[in-house]
Amino acid sequence: MDCRLLLVLLASTLFCEKGGGMEEILLPPPAVRGEMSLEECIAERRSVRRYESRKIELDQLGQLCWAAQGITEERRGFKAAPSAGATYPLELYVLRAEGLFHYIPETHTLVTLKNEDLRASLAKAALGQEFIEEAPLAFVITAVYQRTTRRYGERGIRYVHMEVGHAAQNIHLQAVALGLSSVPVGAFYDDEVSTVLSLPDEEVPVYIIPVGYKK
Repeated sequence: MDCRLLLVLLASTLFCEKGGGMEEILLPPPAVRGEMSLEECIAERRSVRRYESRKIELDQLGQLCWAAQGITEERRGFKAAPSAGATYPLELYVLRAEGLFHYIPETHTLVTLKNEDLRASLAKAALGQEFIEEAPLAFVITAVYQRTTRRYGERGIRYVHMEVGHAAQNIHLQAVALGLSSVPVGAFYDDEVSTVLSLPDEEVPVYIIPVGYKK
C-alpha cells in the first residue's frame, strides 16, 4: 500500500470515528495529477442545482479545499489561487451534515467550528435556495478586505473580488475533475450568512458554492 493511500485511509477513519467532532481533521494529501484534462473540465462545467444525497468522501473534500486555497509552494507559502501582493484575504468554510469547518491551508486540515448541520440555515440566509441544503457539501468563501486594502488602498477591494473569482473557479473545475457538480451563488444576505458562520466583524461572506453529485 503506497503512502498516499495509507494517509487517505487514516484520515477517513479518524473523521468517521469522531463524526466530524474532532478539533482538527487531517485531510488526505492532494493529488497534483488527474484523469481529466483542464480543457475537458472547462468544456463540461455547468451550473447544477439538483443533487443526490450521496456522500462526498474526505479525499474529495480535501482536493476541493486545496484547489481553492491550498499551499502550492511550501517555501514561500504561495496558494492555488493568485493573490495581489500575496496578501491572501480569503478564508474558506465547509458546511456538511457533520458540521461547520474552517480550512487551514498551512496544515491542510479542517478545524471543527460547530457539530451541527447548518446547511438549512445557510439556504435560508441565501433567499431560500433549497439546493444549498440539498447538496452534501457547501463552501462559503469569505474575505478580510483589510489584508489587501492596507497595502493597496481602495483599489484592493477590486483585487479581493478578483481573487474570489480565481478561488471559486478552481473549485468549480476541480469538482468536474472529481465527477462532481457545483453552482455559483451570490444571492444571500451578508449579515445572515455571517451569523450562521459566526464570523468575526472583519470577515465578510462573498461567495457560496454547493457541491455534489448531479441528480
